[in-house]
Amino acid sequence: MPLNKLYTKKQRDIIKASREKDWFMMINHGAVRAGKTVLDNDLFLFELKRAKKNAEEDGVMTPMYILGSTSAGTLQTNIIREIEDKYAQDIKFDRYGNFTFWGVYVVTTFTGSIAGLKSIRGMTAYGAYINEATLANKEVFDEIVKRCSGLGARIILDTNPDHPNHWLKVDYIDKADGEKIVANHFTIFDNDFLNKRYVDNLIAVTPSGVFTERGIYGRWTSGEGAVYTDFDEKKHYITKEQLPTNLTYFCGVDWGYEHWGSIVVMGEAPDGKVYLVEEHAAQHEEIDYWVNVARGITERYGQRIPFYADSARPEHVARFARERFKTHNAKKSVLSGIEEVAKLFKMGSLFILEENVTKFKDEIYQYVWNKKTGEPVKENDDVLDAVRYAVYTHKHGKPTIKLFKHGL
Repeated sequence: MPLNKLYTKKQRDIIKASREKDWFMMINHGAVRAGKTVLDNDLFLFELKRAKKNAEEDGVMTPMYILGSTSAGTLQTNIIREIEDKYAQDIKFDRYGNFTFWGVYVVTTFTGSIAGLKSIRGMTAYGAYINEATLANKEVFDEIVKRCSGLGARIILDTNPDHPNHWLKVDYIDKADGEKIVANHFTIFDNDFLNKRYVDNLIAVTPSGVFTERGIYGRWTSGEGAVYTDFDEKKHYITKEQLPTNLTYFCGVDWGYEHWGSIVVMGEAPDGKVYLVEEHAAQHEEIDYWVNVARGITERYGQRIPFYADSARPEHVARFARERFKTHNAKKSVLSGIEEVAKLFKMGSLFILEENVTKFKDEIYQYVWNKKTGEPVKENDDVLDAVRYAVYTHKHGKPTIKLFKHGL
């Protein structure tokens, strides 16, 4: 099959350049769906053959190679499954979670935490491939670089962009010289296999500001101003009369004392639209207060309504469980959760029952980005954190129970 049927022009150019230069590190970074991982998976296979040849010159018959991913799940979905499906291979892992491919012993390590050091300390690697590199623990990343001391070892990285002060950008991408460190930047438009309709739809549903800059254009940028830039009170506030009745209800819980605590009741309609139905926010209240709030919610919406709670106060989560509230630890990924909420605002699919919220009205405009860290400022976020916990966990965590009665 012709190469232009297998690879985009950007991918073909990078593959060609990868064979012409003796680089040490190649960083493919940029937009989502731009073709980075597909390219790097194939570069990984090319590098295994190269590692085998270099090791034989070193007198090593079974060289080791490092394959890093943030978790077992991302390793399987981003790399292993893709390679097996594309090349009809059946990768067999040994009892250590590693595998041999084309005569190279591939050592897997999970870079998302310091525990990833255990599997690679002391080894000599003939190369490495690190998926989602910005999510890697820096100590693990640095150790991988040190381990790549075999003859001709090279390191492949791919990642979506983060804030401009991230160590990967400052220490590596900004120092790329095109020789030892090669950095290739991708935008969504580099993937000419994507049809225009898909690209237009992706742009339409991607939240404005930092998410568009990073996800579409692949830029390393910090957010400026309000986090939820697509919120429009004329579009997103509704009245009680506009609230559908056939909603699936669920709650988000953000514990607090000096900071405000908050419980929100959310509802999802069959068409996927989500509604903030009730806000409960208070300062300097003990757990008994929140138990009473939750009890009132279960009286209105039923005992099976789930509470997705901040795990930072496990004793409070345990108290809710003892009270027989259907309580789960919330999925707390900050940027992913914010993106989920922001996407709903962008798509006109998140609505606020205006008469039932107070603190939300202040926070929605005062919840802003920290330019230095790329994270939101930890102020004016109590109700919005509860909303994030509820929405993100409902979408990506445990299933909720459908209830067809609202207690308003």
